[in-house]
Amino acid sequence: MTGIDISFEFFPPRSPDAVARLEQTRARLNAWRPSFFSVTFGAGGSTRELTLETAQAVTAATGVDCAPHISCLGTPQAELRAVIQRYVDVGIKRVVALRGDMPSGLTGFGELRYASELVAFIRQEAGDAFHIEVAAYPEFHPQATTAAADLQHFKTKVEAGANSAITQYFYNPDAYFRFLDSCAALGISLPIVPGIMPITNFSQLMRFSEMCGAEVPRWIVKRLRDFGDDREAIRAFGIDVTSALCERLVSGGAPGLHFYTMNQHEAATAILTNIGVNSSHGRQLDANHSPPAVD
Repeated sequence: MTGIDISFEFFPPRSPDAVARLEQTRARLNAWRPSFFSVTFGAGGSTRELTLETAQAVTAATGVDCAPHISCLGTPQAELRAVIQRYVDVGIKRVVALRGDMPSGLTGFGELRYASELVAFIRQEAGDAFHIEVAAYPEFHPQATTAAADLQHFKTKVEAGANSAITQYFYNPDAYFRFLDSCAALGISLPIVPGIMPITNFSQLMRFSEMCGAEVPRWIVKRLRDFGDDREAIRAFGIDVTSALCERLVSGGAPGLHFYTMNQHEAATAILTNIGVNSSHGRQLDANHSPPAVD
């Protein structure tokens, strides 16, 4: 049996029904004994209180550390300082530090423009109070001028004080492994965990991918289009594809898997079951488990 860290991302629920759904989801996913959960942070801190409330509720219900996201674009340092101190005061032990998106209606970047500056600011304000996760882009950031420049930006984040990284989602495992090789050549040695986006909805997948610059391989797009409005077929195919991806990543030495859950547990649960992770023991992968077939 080979150990593997599993983690899950949520977003802050905004209605009583959404809260109930997330409560069910976190209970189901906690059965996999994740190493941590995370909660997203709206542009310019627009979900600041909801993010913290959700993180605290998740930890209180599960006993598992929950890392609130924190982003800097368009947010004054004074506000960021207050957020960081609040996280320290309530006992948060882990954060995900991101540049973030520009809040609607604002034209200036603010005092901190890059995630590397935010990481340095968090270390300045809170020392080693947090384990800091940062983002990585195996297919490179959509706004990067060159691949080499993007790698240097990532190295700057690491040198600013990051402990580990979570990638943007992708469906080409070679992109991830080549990214690791490029990082190693630059002396970057921190754990880089693949971010996993289960495929369950074709239009949603394409919309998200266009926004974040993630590439969906042409063969996957064509197969998904062939299914038309058959949601069950899309879901079954998507789970098979994503399961095969996870199997390849784990067998290739990825240190963990971080699932973008969209506050739902069914797809992540199916994928973990497919690749042989046992929820009753958690973080265990059966090395003899055959990878799922992909049509």
